[in-house]
Amino acid sequence: MDAIKVETLIKVQQLRDQFDNLEKHTQWGIDFVEKYTKFVKERSEIELNYARQIRNLSKKYQPKKKEEDENKYTWCRAFYSTLNELNDYAGQHEVIAENMTSHIIADLTRYAQEVKTERKSHFHDGRKAQQQVEASWKQLESCKRKFERDCKEADRAQQYFEKMDADINVTKADVEKARQQAQMRHQMASDSKNEYSSYLQKFNQEQNEHYYTIIPNIFQKIQAMEEKRIERMGESLKTFAEVDRQILPIIGKCLDGMTQVAESIEPKNDSSQVIESYKSGFEPPGDVEFEDYGQAMKRTVSETSLNNSRSDNKAERSSKGKSKTLWPFIKKNKTPKQSKEPLSHRFNDLMTSKPKMHCLRSLRRGLSLKLGSNPEDFSHLPPEQRRKKLQAKIDDINKDIQKEMDQRDALTKMKEVYIKNPQMGDPNSVDPRLGEIANNIEKLQVEAQKFEGWLAEVEGRMPVKSDPPRRTSVLYETQNSTPPTTNNNNCAQDRESPDGSYTEEQSSEVQSKVQPETAESGDEFDDPDEEMLPTIGTCKALYPFEGHNEGTIAVTEGELLYVIEEDKGDGWTRVRRNEEEEGYVPTSYVEVFLDSNAKGAITYI
Repeated sequence: MDAIKVETLIKVQQLRDQFDNLEKHTQWGIDFVEKYTKFVKERSEIELNYARQIRNLSKKYQPKKKEEDENKYTWCRAFYSTLNELNDYAGQHEVIAENMTSHIIADLTRYAQEVKTERKSHFHDGRKAQQQVEASWKQLESCKRKFERDCKEADRAQQYFEKMDADINVTKADVEKARQQAQMRHQMASDSKNEYSSYLQKFNQEQNEHYYTIIPNIFQKIQAMEEKRIERMGESLKTFAEVDRQILPIIGKCLDGMTQVAESIEPKNDSSQVIESYKSGFEPPGDVEFEDYGQAMKRTVSETSLNNSRSDNKAERSSKGKSKTLWPFIKKNKTPKQSKEPLSHRFNDLMTSKPKMHCLRSLRRGLSLKLGSNPEDFSHLPPEQRRKKLQAKIDDINKDIQKEMDQRDALTKMKEVYIKNPQMGDPNSVDPRLGEIANNIEKLQVEAQKFEGWLAEVEGRMPVKSDPPRRTSVLYETQNSTPPTTNNNNCAQDRESPDGSYTEEQSSEVQSKVQPETAESGDEFDDPDEEMLPTIGTCKALYPFEGHNEGTIAVTEGELLYVIEEDKGDGWTRVRRNEEEEGYVPTSYVEVFLDSNAKGAITYI
């Protein structure tokens, strides 16, 4: 260690006359640190801009509400999953920018200020020591000039004394005066000599201390400062690389996720989804029978012709592609074989028959179709698609009913709490809201019954898959199996097609299918707490709650519980501790973490 110190001291002594150059070099080093800091800052801005652009791109191609049906296809889900992974990928670049800002930019900025302060202090001490040496040197020069001047004055006084002493014309008093003057000058020269010698010794000592002690110490501090700066630069460069390396595993997971969702695409499943989505439920048409045109007056009407809704000329023009393109969208009325009669008799019957009176619902549906809006009962759709839409609508209404019932239960419990603890609130203030909820439930139940009636109607008309395809219409079967009804009753039984045509159905069939389901729908809401509610998340108690009131549960601070019913707007959250213990706690007393994947995905142990 001593040898290293001696070597360092020798190296520092070699720079004792390069004070200005060292000052320039250290300033250049600090400027380089600031330059590197600016470089990292610009790199961080680039990462942020890149992440922002990636996020905007992912957001731009996210599915809209009208495109939610696309999620049932695996290739669409794979693309949207790729967008989500790309969003996470962008988040990692934001992490790069954040880490560079916190670990490099902020650190180097603070360090640069510290180095500037330390450098200023060291060079201030060096300048101060240099000024002291220069002041000592000036004082030594002053003493030297005084000593030289006094010596010259002493020599002149001695010469004057000798001249006066050799002159016989000078009085003795003048000679004595010249002698005293010479002695005084010699004494002053002697004092100047002593003073000069003393200052010279002092200056040499200070100069030696300056160049061998003070300046080396200052230079050593500057050297340590410079080495620390260089070391800090190396650490920053290493951090610059480590910041990127830290996110590589996460980026790899994002890329692996993209690969996995791409491999999860199932073409056969997607094609099956297309078939399931667009199948109409119509049965294929039967064979077209031969029509004998040899007997003009006894020509029979084709069983598959559209003479009930189209003229004979239109039927002839469209007969070529009728069995291939029009059959899913027309009513298949196949009448049983009847005795042939002259065409003139049929024409007379047509002229004397009364026109069909459509009911208001059929007129309204026809108007709505012409205006471009869809009818409420989805009658513009094929049977299978219509059944799916009605079932989805019923499910949505049932969810709304359940939500209203949950709010009603919560308000009822709140009212009970207010009754037991009047200081918490007025029980009568809850009654208007309870009445409003009761009206909403009643309206929703009526709406559900209406759609369930339409659903029963569709399910009653849809053919069973095991039955062979027939061309006989439901209308003909019901007319043969039930007695005829009046025209006024027929108006309420009409089922119209998208183009405004209609088919008749008996009300007894619809009512027989609607009433059982209506009864079932009424029983379905009698006991909403019959089954144990699934968990929808977890929560952590922020404060202790004693839970003295009925329906509440006591919790301790920091306790973890399962959430089975979130706050419905009444300030209470329903939680569960285990299979036997559950109840309500104030929402403000807990921190809730709802499961984002699916309700009931979290189960307690």
